[in-house]
Amino acid sequence: MDNRIDNEDLRVFATAARKASFAAAAEELGMSPAYVSKRIGILEEMLGVKLFHRTTRRVIVSEDGERVYAHAMTILENLDSLLHEMAERRDVPRGLLRISSSFGFGRNVVAPVVARLVAEHPSLQVRFEVFDRLVDIVAEGFDLDIRVGDEIAPHLIARKLMANHRILCASPSYLKRHGTPRSLQELAGHNCLAIKERDLPFGVWTLHSGGTEEKVKVTGSLSSNHGEIALQWAVAGAGIVLRSHWDAQPHLASGELVQVLPQYTQSANVWAVYPQRLAGSAKVRVCVEFMEQQLARR
Repeated sequence: MDNRIDNEDLRVFATAARKASFAAAAEELGMSPAYVSKRIGILEEMLGVKLFHRTTRRVIVSEDGERVYAHAMTILENLDSLLHEMAERRDVPRGLLRISSSFGFGRNVVAPVVARLVAEHPSLQVRFEVFDRLVDIVAEGFDLDIRVGDEIAPHLIARKLMANHRILCASPSYLKRHGTPRSLQELAGHNCLAIKERDLPFGVWTLHSGGTEEKVKVTGSLSSNHGEIALQWAVAGAGIVLRSHWDAQPHLASGELVQVLPQYTQSANVWAVYPQRLAGSAKVRVCVEFMEQQLARR
């Protein structure tokens, strides 16, 4: 058997195994499904084993495939570490960088910074994806997550990019009709616009005043998994929203929103989060430093 296995074939196989789909692997890798199938077929022929059980809807890793996957991940991680180390020595960010973030912050803040990053570093390619959930960056193959919120798993490296907090706000028209709450307890009598955040319980607001933490259960006729939508509802007079200061600030400045219970805030700093294995990566380091500089200007 020819033992000259192409590392890229291992990467194609590992991606297909992680996604449980040739089509999804092809989309992530920028290839056609037919080419992914062809490369996996070549790898299966070289190894003399079936790597997948194929059905009409998905592919399932075989027992032999599980063993190959474990070895493939070791080989690919060692190769990536070597490339990252060499890139670090050159101090030049190059290659593909997979970045994730949340819907609103990703679209409004991170995406423009990513475009400027690539313009300054033409040897770098970025695949940027946004989600309404907390991403497992190790399991899902991301290099970097730009995250709003302070709950970060201890096995990840986190670097603070920007101080931020969430505030309560509503439109003057809503407050004129329903009154201004004077305590957190009075929020129970108001229409609160709940947002399903990536890492926070739905409909429970945890707020701080001085050194005191308080939780309040809120309800309302409108809720969403997209913060921008909830903010639009608040501007339209639909209720009270808990939203990041960076997002609400233009509406506060224009008078479309006013802050409610200003003594209460919720910590929501912005972090760059990445796996331990990328601690020495030039492309991650350059990206994080660039993000920090750009966000500082805000």
